[in-house]
Amino acid sequence: MKILAATDGSKYGKWAIEWLAEMPFTVQPVIRVLHVVDVASLRAPFMIQPVIVGTERYIQSEVKRMEAAAKATKKESEALLSTLGLSGTVTTDHGGVAATIMKQAQRGIGLLSIGSRGLDALDRFMLGSISNYAIHHAPCSVLVVKESPRPVRHVVLAIDGSSASDKAVKFLVRTLNPAPDGSDREPIMVTIVHAMPYLKYPEVKEAGKGLVRRYGDKLAKSGFQIREVLKLGKPAEEILTVAKSNKADLIVTGAKGLGAIGRVLLGSVSTRVVQHAHCGVLVVR
Repeated sequence: MKILAATDGSKYGKWAIEWLAEMPFTVQPVIRVLHVVDVASLRAPFMIQPVIVGTERYIQSEVKRMEAAAKATKKESEALLSTLGLSGTVTTDHGGVAATIMKQAQRGIGLLSIGSRGLDALDRFMLGSISNYAIHHAPCSVLVVKESPRPVRHVVLAIDGSSASDKAVKFLVRTLNPAPDGSDREPIMVTIVHAMPYLKYPEVKEAGKGLVRRYGDKLAKSGFQIREVLKLGKPAEEILTVAKSNKADLIVTGAKGLGAIGRVLLGSVSTRVVQHAHCGVLVVR
């Protein structure tokens, strides 16, 4: 699998690369690290520094600073790939940050890794807003990194029975190794969470149980440890509660869910989960 890791030189950008070394991929991926230089943002009308807007000397100085920072980030990222033992390249591109990342993600990329936050407002590369944009518009799955990397031992999988949930399960089965450290350690634990609205119909609860069991069987056959959790309440809140209480290393969810009739909207749920989760979130597309 080809992976695109977006970095802006911040610790979150660095984590977006480092997490790829901790993810238990069945096959080592090929990494392309991307740093975007958005010079046009210096002349944007909504610029943060209104006192110095239009000051050409300042703008030229900032352009030089951004180009120097890009060179430093490229060098640091290349060294990081080598240290982590990851196969890949580092490139620098120019243009709007979101548009450039999305363009690069269309080139056979299976996963985009990006930090949940970036450098501060003065540095313009706001990975926080970019990561939110990515989960809605990226043509591939998106890993939003929120903390320093650690081994993935416990995954919370949020499902609603939609095709998006099917894709999330397939991603786990096809892409991740359930026993990355060999037979001396227990397989990765996957807690399957299905949250249902407060309804009095018992058949809805039974359908939920069947749904969780069906996904659990698929993952168990692939070698994962399984824990099934059925909840009543708002999906995003229940997913976040389960992930936090179980100290999950990663939350996995589909990009879109059932329609309004189905009530469980993974499309909007995934947004809230990404915004409020304590750990990284993988949104599968």
